[in-house]
Parts: sequence; C-alpha cells; structure tokens
Amino acid sequence: MPTSTLELARELIRLPSVTPDDAGCQDLLAEHLRPLGFRARSLPFGEVSNIWARRGTGSPLFVFLGHTDVVPPGPEDAWATPPFDPVLRDGYLHGRGAADMKGSLAAMVTACARFTARRPEPRGSIALLVTSDEEGPAVDGTRRVVEALGDAIDWCVVGEPSSRERVGDTVKHGRRGSLNGRLTVHGVQGHIAYPDRAVNPIHGACAALAELAEIAWDEGSADFPPTRFQVSNVQAGTGAVNVIPGSLEALFNLRYSPALTHPEIVERVESVLDRHGLRREIDWQHSAAPFLTRGGRLLDAVTAAVRDVSGIDPELSTAGGTSDGRFIAPTGAEVIELGPVNATIHQVDERVACEDLDRLSRMYEGILERLLGPEDAGA
Repeated sequence: MPTSTLELARELIRLPSVTPDDAGCQDLLAEHLRPLGFRARSLPFGEVSNIWARRGTGSPLFVFLGHTDVVPPGPEDAWATPPFDPVLRDGYLHGRGAADMKGSLAAMVTACARFTARRPEPRGSIALLVTSDEEGPAVDGTRRVVEALGDAIDWCVVGEPSSRERVGDTVKHGRRGSLNGRLTVHGVQGHIAYPDRAVNPIHGACAALAELAEIAWDEGSADFPPTRFQVSNVQAGTGAVNVIPGSLEALFNLRYSPALTHPEIVERVESVLDRHGLRREIDWQHSAAPFLTRGGRLLDAVTAAVRDVSGIDPELSTAGGTSDGRFIAPTGAEVIELGPVNATIHQVDERVACEDLDRLSRMYEGILERLLGPEDAGA
C-alpha cells in the first residue's frame, strides 16, 4: 500500500475518474484513512460518489475538502505520455489530476497520518469530505453532503490549486459570486432586403449587451475586484446571408463582489433590457454567492504553516472561478483554499512538482497542529 504523498498521488492518477465517475478513488482514500482512526461513510447521490471520513466526535471540527473527479483529458495522442499513466519526469509528476486535485488529496491523507501518529488524541475532530462532482454540475456533491450531514464545521481547507509560482505563494480566502443568464430575444424573421417587414433581434440585443458590458457595477474592495459582466456565447441566424433571424440567444455571466446581491443584479440587468424595448426571456442560474474569510484562527494557522515550510507569506486572493468552498462558507465555517501551482490545470500534460507534494503535506500538517494540537502549538 502506498505510504508517501507521491506514491498515493500516483495511485490516484491511475484511476481514470472523469467526472462524475470516481473510478475507485474514494475507496482507495478510505483504505488509507481507516487505519488512522477515521470512520468513512459513502454518501452517493445520483451518479455522484461522495465520502465523509471523520476521526473523533468532538469539536472543533476541521475539514479537508476535495474532489476525485477530473476533467476529460482530450485526445491521448496530444499528451507526451498517457494522461492516466503517472509518469515522473524532470522532477514533476505528470498525469490528469496531478495538480487538480489528486496531489492535494494525497497530501491531506499523509498529513493526517503524521499528525494523528504524533497527536493520537487531538483537541477536536478531523474530517475529509470528498466528492466526484466538483468538475461537473456540482449538484449532487458537496452541497448534498453538507445538507445531509448538518455537522457544524469550524474550519475548512479546500485543496484547490491556489498557488501561482511556488506552492503556498497564494491562498484563496474567498471567492466572488457567480450569476449566469441565458437571454432569448425575439424578433421577426424576414428578407434582408425588406427590413421594414422584419425585426432584427441582433441589433437590439447587441446594443443592450454592449451597455451592460460598460456598466461600472461597483468599485470592488480591498478583498474583491469590481463586478464584471461578460458575454460568453451569442447565437442567431439561419446561416443564410439574406435572412433576418427571428431570434437570438446569448449566454452571459457576472462574477460579482459582496457590494451587490444577485437579486440587485437581476433587477439592474432586466431594467436595461426593458429600456431597449426587447421582447425577451431570461433564465437565471445563481451558481454561487461570494464569501470571505477575514482574519480568524484558520487564516493565521495557514499563514504560519506556509511560512514555516516555504519561508514566504502567502498573498491573499479572491480571484479565479468558483470552488466547493461556496457550499461550506454559508454554514458559518472559516474557509480557505491552499493547493499546488495551477499553471497546468485542465491542460494537456498536467503536472505538479514532486517536491511540492511533500511541501503541501507538511503545510497541511502544520495547520492541523496549530488548530488541533496543544493550546500552545501555534505560539
């Protein structure tokens, strides 16, 4: 059975767990956690595999949060080596999921192994919540487990690849909210030579979308960049050059700061569309509310652990996409994200530095020591 962080990461990469298929990864994690005193529970929902492994029953409760699913690797011949064949080359571990985030999962397990060997009776409980639905719709994964368990989580470290150039140089202490819209604008189809007999939905929609893109939604803050509106897809037309289309569909997204709520954004967007006189419908999907961990014992412990291992003070950031931390933060828990360098995630030839896996494991161990070790452990 693999015992080092690198060996466990390699075993996880060998399992082709393309979302939502866990491919046996969670069983492998449970095999390593049970001898450490963790009680592992499988909590499947739909096609999604989830595991909740907890050691202890008391409080405070510290949770490592992660996912075993990976994005599709794409054409195998585009990779230097097969994506699910974990190859060591030039000091790097190559393979799909190496950085996002099977390396983090391995580091969590080995950190727990060393910590519990040294502190068999910590001051609280440790748990791992692992899903196979983070890269997918994220409907039957972490959110469902949190709802089903109802456990009061105090601190949560998410293993997402937060770092930019050196492991630990960046920690995500929050995330922006995410609001998606699917806009359908109705016109009247007709011959392009007789525009008076038709209504072109492209003209009106483009004017409205351009106005929305130019709005200064807010000024952001010290922790969050300003809210941004972005159009990702526009579809209209029959393919013929001489036909005015009868409808247009556009997909857009707003990554927003806590200066706004998503109902406020909805109201403002729809007022702009109304002012342009568009016949339209919008389907809204609110993917995530913004969250922020400002100060607190978790952030202090993370900063100190990174400093001890790498000799650097991490930069705090809320940039990037969403993570499953958005399902933990509303419970009142302090949430941060700390993981490997993210330069190759979701790319061909994804990789992680082998020495970074060991560094990350020691950082995770240091966090546990400061939060669940003796009262003076963080002194």
